[in-house]
Amino acid sequence: MRRRDLLKAAITLPLIPWVAAFPTLASAREAMAAVGQWRARVRPGQPGWPSEAQWDQLRKAVGGRLERVQSPFDAGAGVAARQEALAQIKNPYYIGDTPALTQTSGWVDAWTSRPSAYVVVAAQTADVVAAVNFAREHRLRLVVKGGGHSYQGTSDAPDSLLIWTRHMNAVTLLEQFVPQGCEGQQAPLPAVTVQAGAMWVDAYNAVTTEAGRYVQGGGCMTVGVAGLVQSGGFGSFSKQFGTAAGNLLEAEVVTADGKTRVVNVRQDPELFWAIKGGGGGSFGVVTRLTLRTHDLPEVFGAVFGLIQADSDEAYRALIAEAVRFYRDALFNTHWGEQMVFRGDNALRLSMLFQGLDQKTAEQTWAPFFAWVRARKDCRFKDEPRIIALPARHFWDAEFFRQHAPQLIASDSRPGAARDRVLWAGDQGQVAQFIHGYRSGWLPQSLLDPQQQGKLVDALFNATRHWGLSLHFNKGLAGAPADALARSRDTATHPQVLDAFTLVITGSEGDPAFPGMPGAGPDLENARSEARRIDASMDALLKVAPGAGSYVSESNYFERDWQTSFWGSHYNRLAAAKRRYDPEGLFFVHHGVGSEAWSDDGFTRR
Repeated sequence: MRRRDLLKAAITLPLIPWVAAFPTLASAREAMAAVGQWRARVRPGQPGWPSEAQWDQLRKAVGGRLERVQSPFDAGAGVAARQEALAQIKNPYYIGDTPALTQTSGWVDAWTSRPSAYVVVAAQTADVVAAVNFAREHRLRLVVKGGGHSYQGTSDAPDSLLIWTRHMNAVTLLEQFVPQGCEGQQAPLPAVTVQAGAMWVDAYNAVTTEAGRYVQGGGCMTVGVAGLVQSGGFGSFSKQFGTAAGNLLEAEVVTADGKTRVVNVRQDPELFWAIKGGGGGSFGVVTRLTLRTHDLPEVFGAVFGLIQADSDEAYRALIAEAVRFYRDALFNTHWGEQMVFRGDNALRLSMLFQGLDQKTAEQTWAPFFAWVRARKDCRFKDEPRIIALPARHFWDAEFFRQHAPQLIASDSRPGAARDRVLWAGDQGQVAQFIHGYRSGWLPQSLLDPQQQGKLVDALFNATRHWGLSLHFNKGLAGAPADALARSRDTATHPQVLDAFTLVITGSEGDPAFPGMPGAGPDLENARSEARRIDASMDALLKVAPGAGSYVSESNYFERDWQTSFWGSHYNRLAAAKRRYDPEGLFFVHHGVGSEAWSDDGFTRR
């Protein structure tokens, strides 16, 4: 199809014919590149950049909550600001409270965390509307940040206007909720309404610790609720409850035209579907979400341990036994999280469970532990531990301070709220500088007895290059029918429904924000590790050719990202993008419609 024909189609075709007109992924990409009138966005100093008077108009419209953004590591920020930043650089709550910083400081040869020119500190939806209208009218690069956890660098951009939702963080429990327009058609459900700036620690405190219910969210407590839901949303117990996106009942979204829309299965259903896994920041600014809540299991628990094999042969045998044991004993709704296969012939266990008591968990693992102890060429480097606790205390900061303080880290700033904690194991990621990162869905067919040998060989071969981890909670094969049905009705890659796990491999270095003291990252080492990470994943995916990738945990340099992230869903997502954001106001790296723009989002291709 010629370009001018595409342009005619883009202008004249409504939504459904648009999908029919572009049945292939390639034609959908061409269509996205052909629409829109903007040729470029403006930067400071260029013609069209807003005057001070115009910025003042926006400042008045948002109640004075427009600020210039300056990194604490800039020369002009002052000694006190720099010292505080250096002291708190591994504190995710400090980073989240600083509009100039992001939870990842960059990625070698990909992107570097640099602040926006201005920030609207949104306190209400009207502030978001004003910022969206201002950005559209002045052709500004627009960025949205809640939790700021994007590995892809989508939470910041230099020379942009930032909509910062951090202070929109209310959490409200609802005993009986029916989406707008669905009265008499849907039964009321227990739910929770969460504003866009809330983190999962806020949601878990309100829903589980205080109310004794469960909401499907992320494993990292400082991740933003809105960003996680828009990207799909896996937590430790997704094998039982499905994805966060699959549990979304309704959302409030500000679209590129400045309209505030309440979307659900009846109202703007295509936009509602698109934000359920279609990636954050591509379709509008989500300001409020309502998620179903579930009965809380009585018990949550964990299994930890580190097993060392003394030779390559012993390690291959250990991998084979771990795969067999998972298939026979753990491939069900109770178990999630990770087995980490390291390059030094070690296997780290970091598994979580729900709905089992400690005795049952111990009995489940007894055969595997006995197998290890019976081997002369394998040993426990860290003795296995099985911990079970009342599920209501799983995110209870005071409970952990009393019973297991080594498992959490706290916001160390004076006056910090007592509930501001994170899992100690997550602290290494704070302000990380990524060297490489890749993920892939592995189909459950690889667990069949006749296929396990191929999987074992691939896992072993992959670890000769770099270690990797199997995140069993991020594959929904084995989930109950209702969880599968909810997750199927999302934009997340369809492969997740048949995947028993998401395999992840990656590495990171120390924080590397521009202006930080020191020599900065070792780029030669970072690139070397990136090559080894690629070799590891390439070796593994020989048994899963065509495996898709999870958009939130993926390779910045993914070549065929439309297919890799969304598979057959991309055409439908492209149609929703064209309908709700025809000019491409919302841009993120490798987001829906981003193929129409330069890598920095400033120039139309």
